[in-house]
Amino acid sequence: MSTDFSIKPVGAPVVTTLVQSAGQAANDGVATQLPPSQTVTAAEAGGAVRNDPPGTGDSLSRQAYVDSDAASIVYQVVDNRTSLVIKQFPDEAMLRRRAYFRALDLVKQEREQTVATDRRA
Repeated sequence: MSTDFSIKPVGAPVVTTLVQSAGQAANDGVATQLPPSQTVTAAEAGGAVRNDPPGTGDSLSRQAYVDSDAASIVYQVVDNRTSLVIKQFPDEAMLRRRAYFRALDLVKQEREQTVATDRRA
Protein backbone atom coordinates (compact mmCIF):
# COMPACT_ATOMS: atom_id res chain seq x y z
CA MET A 1 0.00 0.00 0.00
CA SER A 2 1.32 3.40 -0.92
CA THR A 3 1.85 6.19 1.61
CA ASP A 4 1.50 8.84 -1.05
CA PHE A 5 -1.87 10.55 -0.51
CA SER A 6 -1.43 13.49 -2.86
CA ILE A 7 -3.99 14.04 -5.57
CA LYS A 8 -2.57 14.07 -9.04
CA PRO A 9 -4.37 15.61 -12.03
CA VAL A 10 -5.52 13.31 -14.78
CA GLY A 11 -5.12 14.52 -18.35
CA ALA A 12 -4.13 17.91 -19.72
CA PRO A 13 -5.82 21.12 -18.59
CA VAL A 14 -8.42 22.48 -20.97
CA VAL A 15 -8.34 26.13 -21.97
CA THR A 16 -11.68 27.68 -22.74
CA THR A 17 -11.97 30.94 -24.58
CA LEU A 18 -14.72 33.34 -23.67
CA VAL A 19 -16.04 35.36 -26.57
CA GLN A 20 -18.65 37.93 -25.78
CA SER A 21 -20.42 39.17 -28.82
CA ALA A 22 -22.01 42.58 -28.75
CA GLY A 23 -25.71 42.47 -29.38
CA GLN A 24 -27.33 43.98 -32.45
CA ALA A 25 -28.74 46.82 -30.33
CA ALA A 26 -25.24 47.77 -29.15
CA ASN A 27 -23.92 47.74 -32.69
CA ASP A 28 -26.77 49.93 -33.95
CA GLY A 29 -26.63 52.31 -30.96
CA VAL A 30 -26.12 56.03 -31.20
CA ALA A 31 -23.35 58.10 -29.69
CA THR A 32 -23.91 59.17 -26.08
CA GLN A 33 -22.58 62.68 -26.36
CA LEU A 34 -25.18 64.93 -24.73
CA PRO A 35 -25.37 68.70 -24.63
CA PRO A 36 -24.27 70.21 -21.27
CA SER A 37 -27.86 71.07 -20.35
CA GLN A 38 -28.79 67.37 -20.33
CA THR A 39 -25.74 65.97 -18.53
CA VAL A 40 -25.41 65.15 -14.85
CA THR A 41 -22.43 66.37 -12.93
CA ALA A 42 -21.18 65.46 -9.48
CA ALA A 43 -22.31 67.75 -6.70
CA GLU A 44 -19.80 69.96 -4.99
CA ALA A 45 -18.67 68.98 -1.53
CA GLY A 46 -20.94 71.13 0.57
CA GLY A 47 -21.78 71.30 4.24
CA ALA A 48 -22.69 68.36 6.39
CA VAL A 49 -25.85 66.55 5.42
CA ARG A 50 -28.45 66.23 8.18
CA ASN A 51 -31.13 63.61 8.42
CA ASP A 52 -33.39 65.09 11.07
CA PRO A 53 -36.97 63.89 11.23
CA PRO A 54 -39.44 66.48 10.00
CA GLY A 55 -40.72 68.82 12.64
CA THR A 56 -37.79 68.43 14.99
CA GLY A 57 -36.04 71.49 16.19
CA ASP A 58 -36.36 73.59 19.28
CA SER A 59 -39.99 72.54 19.71
CA LEU A 60 -39.08 69.07 21.10
CA SER A 61 -37.22 68.24 24.26
CA ARG A 62 -35.91 64.94 25.54
CA GLN A 63 -36.33 64.06 29.18
CA ALA A 64 -35.46 61.14 31.43
CA TYR A 65 -36.68 60.45 34.93
CA VAL A 66 -36.83 57.57 37.40
CA ASP A 67 -40.24 56.10 38.14
CA SER A 68 -39.86 54.93 41.74
CA ASP A 69 -43.04 52.82 41.71
CA ALA A 70 -41.90 50.82 38.70
CA ALA A 71 -38.19 51.12 39.61
CA SER A 72 -37.22 51.98 36.05
CA ILE A 73 -35.90 54.86 34.00
CA VAL A 74 -38.41 56.52 31.66
CA TYR A 75 -37.35 58.36 28.49
CA GLN A 76 -39.72 60.90 26.95
CA VAL A 77 -39.86 63.20 23.94
CA VAL A 78 -42.06 66.18 24.86
CA ASP A 79 -43.48 68.93 22.64
CA ASN A 80 -42.46 72.22 24.26
CA ARG A 81 -45.36 74.18 22.81
CA THR A 82 -48.15 71.88 24.05
CA SER A 83 -46.30 70.01 26.83
CA LEU A 84 -47.62 66.74 25.40
CA VAL A 85 -45.54 63.57 25.45
CA ILE A 86 -44.79 62.58 21.85
CA LYS A 87 -42.91 59.33 22.58
CA GLN A 88 -42.17 57.47 25.78
CA PHE A 89 -40.18 54.35 26.57
CA PRO A 90 -41.34 52.23 28.33
CA ASP A 91 -44.98 53.08 27.74
CA GLU A 92 -47.55 53.70 30.48
CA ALA A 93 -48.95 50.17 30.41
CA MET A 94 -45.49 48.70 30.94
CA LEU A 95 -44.82 51.08 33.85
CA ARG A 96 -48.12 50.14 35.54
CA ARG A 97 -47.38 46.45 35.04
CA ARG A 98 -43.89 46.81 36.53
CA ALA A 99 -45.25 48.78 39.50
CA TYR A 100 -47.89 46.11 40.15
CA PHE A 101 -45.43 43.22 40.09
CA ARG A 102 -42.94 45.16 42.16
CA ALA A 103 -45.63 45.75 44.81
CA LEU A 104 -46.44 42.03 44.81
CA ASP A 105 -42.75 41.19 45.29
CA LEU A 106 -42.48 43.63 48.22
CA VAL A 107 -45.51 42.06 49.93
CA LYS A 108 -44.04 38.60 49.38
CA GLN A 109 -40.71 39.66 50.89
CA GLU A 110 -42.45 41.12 53.94
CA ARG A 111 -44.28 37.82 54.52
CA GLU A 112 -41.02 35.86 54.28
CA GLN A 113 -39.33 38.14 56.81
CA THR A 114 -41.91 37.63 59.54
CA VAL A 115 -40.81 35.19 62.19
CA ALA A 116 -42.85 32.00 62.45
CA THR A 117 -42.03 31.56 66.17
CA ASP A 118 -44.20 34.43 67.36
CA ARG A 119 -46.96 33.17 69.67
CA ARG A 120 -50.28 34.64 70.32
CA ALA A 121 -51.50 34.57 73.89
